[in-house]
Amino acid sequence: MEDFVILVDSNDREIGLMEKMQAHREAVLHRAFSIFIFNSRGEMLLQQRAYTKYHTPGLWTNTCCSHPRKGETVADAASRRLFEEMGMICPLEEIFSFIYKADVSQGLIEHELDHVLIGHSDEKPVINRDEAASWRYASIETIKRELRENPEKFTAWFKIAFAKICERL
Repeated sequence: MEDFVILVDSNDREIGLMEKMQAHREAVLHRAFSIFIFNSRGEMLLQQRAYTKYHTPGLWTNTCCSHPRKGETVADAASRRLFEEMGMICPLEEIFSFIYKADVSQGLIEHELDHVLIGHSDEKPVINRDEAASWRYASIETIKRELRENPEKFTAWFKIAFAKICERL
């Protein structure tokens, strides 16, 4: 089931399953999550996507993101992927969700109902090189400046979620 995504309606009600690449080619709404980890200095942990990823390779984004599996809660999926991608374990709290649709190149469209979770940790990540090329902690002000100066270096979902997180800080 790892290669399938959970299709949902705009109220996050499950309506089926679809192979992940097909869902991205057809721009079908599916469930996803994005994790934002902050350290004790209030800096956000960013991940640079691996250069081998099937879309948006090498772009900077939030700490971790993925899709839950059938029968898996968003919270369980988020904890699982945070460990698989970044080698980290910490409590996560969902703070909001949003729907977006973005062309991510190569004929692929991300159309996701994205659940955003936050956590706090000073743990140093141990990245999975299949998922991430690099990582760094950055202040909110630094990220805002980088987004103004070089928005093309960041993923579409990160830009949306980051703005919504900043509204809550």
